[in-house]
Amino acid sequence: MKKDLSNKWAFVTGSSRGIGQQIALGLAQLGCNVIIHGRNLDNTQKTLELLAQYPTKSTAVAGELDSAASVAALISEVRKIQPNIDILYNNAAISCTSTPVFEFDMAVWEKVMQVNVLALAQLCNAFGPGMKERNWGRIANLSSGIADQPNLAPYSVSKAAVDKLTKDLAFEFKDTGVRINCIDPGWIRTDLGGPDAWEAVESVLPGVMAPLIIADNGPNGEYFCAQDYKFFD
Repeated sequence: MKKDLSNKWAFVTGSSRGIGQQIALGLAQLGCNVIIHGRNLDNTQKTLELLAQYPTKSTAVAGELDSAASVAALISEVRKIQPNIDILYNNAAISCTSTPVFEFDMAVWEKVMQVNVLALAQLCNAFGPGMKERNWGRIANLSSGIADQPNLAPYSVSKAAVDKLTKDLAFEFKDTGVRINCIDPGWIRTDLGGPDAWEAVESVLPGVMAPLIIADNGPNGEYFCAQDYKFFD
């Protein structure tokens, strides 16, 4: 287990608020430098202010995840700051309006799959090979325990796709010091989770750090649940 992430660089998507903001704080607490991300730079200021209390480097990039071109532009901005990303935390995701399952417009499916799956795959393609070449890296993909809600099918199917891609990439990394895993934060009171969710956003810490501090030969392609980790030994 590696609890010290000093001198490592992490990129966390969707980290201007909510779960992503907590992930950024958890990384800084472990000594990691963090590149945070929001749709625009103004949205990232609060997270940057919170990170200022730690003796680590933090900066922000802005961009959408709604097309291959916009993700490519975001990757370019990240590389200008730090070409060698050690930790990729794919946190950003969107859901959809509750709709009878047979009535979803295909445009909704396309939008959700682009942000939640295709953008994530593009980011893994961008930063995963460098991790493999350097023989160290961590990729954490936010998953979901959603079940039996066909009224949210585009979202739930997108998360199932994330889980499968994670397993496929884990096989690619199996003989290296790179680990990729999924993590379910739980049902959290955020804009996505809604006001009726069971847990406060702060409850994701320290659990969301679990897939990052594992040994280099540790879990790979596995499914973590943040709420299972109320503290670390």
